[in-house]
Amino acid sequence: MIITIGKTIVAAIVISVVSWLSGKKTVMAGFLTALPITSLLALGFSQMQWKDPSQSVAYAKSIFVAIPVSLLFFIPFLLAQKLNLSFWTCYCSGVILLGVGYYIHSVLLKAIL
Repeated sequence: MIITIGKTIVAAIVISVVSWLSGKKTVMAGFLTALPITSLLALGFSQMQWKDPSQSVAYAKSIFVAIPVSLLFFIPFLLAQKLNLSFWTCYCSGVILLGVGYYIHSVLLKAIL
C-alpha cells in the first residue's frame, strides 16, 4: 500500500509541475510532456512491483506501438484553424480517434507478441 501511495505522489508531482509549466513556458512544457516520462515511471514502478522482466518487456513493446498510434489524438488540433473547430470539438474528436487507435494498437500487438 505504501508503494502505491508513493507512486501516486511521484506521478502527481510530475503532472502538476508540467501542467504549471504549460502556463509559463509552453514550448518547454510541450517538450517535457512529449518525453516518455509516464513510460519511464510506469515501467520502473511495474518492474519494482512485479519483478517480472518478461512482463516489463511486453509492457515496453506495448508502449512502443502505442506512442505513434496515440498521436491520432492530435489530428483534430492540427486541423482546428483550417476547419474552424473549437477546443472541445478537437478534444472530443481526438478521444474518438484514440478509440480507433486502440483498435489499431491491439491488432499490431497481436502481430508483434
